[in-house]
Amino acid sequence: MPDHPDASPPDTTAATGTTRHTPLMVLTWAWVGLPFAYGVYELFQKLTQLFAG
Repeated sequence: MPDHPDASPPDTTAATGTTRHTPLMVLTWAWVGLPFAYGVYELFQKLTQLFAG
């Protein structure tokens, strides 16, 4: 039980919390998303070869 019942938790709004992590999030999504997108591209190329020929 907290000492002060009306004490609020520290401010964790998007303006203060995610500003520091934005470059890391972009890098992480690119790390996963770019190889995934390339794999989907290769998949469609191979599917067209499979069904066209």
